[in-house]
Amino acid sequence: MREAVRRTVRDAGPPSGPPPRPTRRARRFDALMALALGLVTVYYGVDNVGNVVVREIAPGVVRLEPRPSGPGGLALMVSLAAVASGALALRRRYPLAVLCVVTAATLATPQYVLRLTFYAFVIAVYSAAVHSPHRVATLVGLPLSVALVGASGNSVAPVVPDEYVVLLILVPMAVAAVGLRTWKLRTDEGRARLLTLEREQAEALRRAVEHERARIARELHDVVTHNVSVMVIQAGAARKIMETSPEQAGEALLAVEAGGRAAMTELRHVMGLLTMADEGEGTGADPAGTEAVPAPQPGLDQLETLVGRVRDAGLPVDLTVAGPPRPLPPGLELAAYRVVQEALTNTVKHASGATAAVTVAYGPDRLRVEVTDTGGHPSAPAGSGRGLIGLRERLAVYDGTLTTGRRLTGGYRVEALIPLETP
Repeated sequence: MREAVRRTVRDAGPPSGPPPRPTRRARRFDALMALALGLVTVYYGVDNVGNVVVREIAPGVVRLEPRPSGPGGLALMVSLAAVASGALALRRRYPLAVLCVVTAATLATPQYVLRLTFYAFVIAVYSAAVHSPHRVATLVGLPLSVALVGASGNSVAPVVPDEYVVLLILVPMAVAAVGLRTWKLRTDEGRARLLTLEREQAEALRRAVEHERARIARELHDVVTHNVSVMVIQAGAARKIMETSPEQAGEALLAVEAGGRAAMTELRHVMGLLTMADEGEGTGADPAGTEAVPAPQPGLDQLETLVGRVRDAGLPVDLTVAGPPRPLPPGLELAAYRVVQEALTNTVKHASGATAAVTVAYGPDRLRVEVTDTGGHPSAPAGSGRGLIGLRERLAVYDGTLTTGRRLTGGYRVEALIPLETP
């Protein structure tokens, strides 16, 4: 119980909701309402200056009490009406402060002219209940204000004329019903929008995760498949000629070592892309304590190295570059490089004894990459075609197309067309 009281006292200070931010239209409405109510109550106060009120002090006993008259009475009436009504212009922005001001003005109003500030008090109570973000302070202040004003309202003249009692009851009920309905509709719409937004965010996150997984799978497939395939062929060739031609076997093993180093370099780059977000946790540093910079992504300028490794594996390859080379976006160059890498890897695996030709043509508005082979004997089982699917996905990012198929003269052909920006 003590903890609950302590928590209530602690929560009384900070607001339990966002601060009110009335719109310009709402502020204009409040100002006009305060002005209209002020004019009406000022007129009422002026009209009652100097009148005499009959007060019943006992059953059958009455007393005549004159109301304030002269300039002092007029100033009192006008001041109370102006303060109580004028404060309502800020009823949405500072609802509790307005309630305090109007309550004070109501308590200072003579009992026989309580109508002067009573209507402003009713509006202030409603505004505090609806717009105040201070939940605990409002729950304490509202009953206190109502009790204080209610205890002071014991005049003979009723605050509200009898013909307006029904109206005073029905109007707040209608306003409350409309307000509750509007609040429920807005709450339902907000909840529906929130659920829709959450579903869209979850779907976008799921698509992003799938896209990232596919991208990583493509990178790993391209890196591992090519280098491991070349290494396996070279290691097999070295094993066969180890006894008869030790020097050639040694060269083949050196080629295996070079392929392994190339594979490790590219794998390190892929893993670097995955761990670059983990800043400050020691990732990206080598054992000596120096920061490891990820190797740059391979591009068309490294085709000679790629073709050289394939030639070392025993596949004759001709490389032709047509047109003046020019700088291209790194992602586009990587996609073109992977086309050549995947096509040559398939030739090594599935066309043993063939020869291959690589053509890279820089056109004014597109880049053409073509890899052909003359056909041969398969040295590995047929694959799943995942590599070509990955190439099409890569090229689709740049509106490129991939064409594959057998040649009429024998062998296989892979052609990629990638649009380029006009230089």
